[in-house]
Amino acid sequence: MKKLILLLVLITAVSCGKVSEDNLKHLNGYWEIQEVVMPDGSHKDYKVNPTIDYFELKGKEGFRKKVMPQFDGKYLANDVSEKIVIAEKEGKTFIGYTTQYAKWEEEILSLDEDELVVKNNHDMEYHYKRAEPFTVK
Repeated sequence: MKKLILLLVLITAVSCGKVSEDNLKHLNGYWEIQEVVMPDGSHKDYKVNPTIDYFELKGKEGFRKKVMPQFDGKYLANDVSEKIVIAEKEGKTFIGYTTQYAKWEEEILSLDEDELVVKNNHDMEYHYKRAEPFTVK
């Protein structure tokens, strides 16, 4: 019995942080930052966002770009984007970003159809919610 419990704990520990192939499809689309949790535990809330992140992933490669929501519910974008690659390391899932100027990665802590949480190499957690188009009524 003790061996079974130890095995279950080990499996759970190894699987934590790994995002399933099925959940990766949820990365596609528009994401709005809600808050950043700093390494010391303090929070920075975002009430209004002038830009939103747009992810497009095919398989394990794609891009992210910043877009600006417009009053008609559309998004204004330019040609600047960051190449992304999804990678698994030590049982965790990472988004690797590449531009002509830099390379970096963020660990995906949580991803479903409504929420995305990533952590950068400075231990800052970025909490996103699925963005909804803005419309004037």
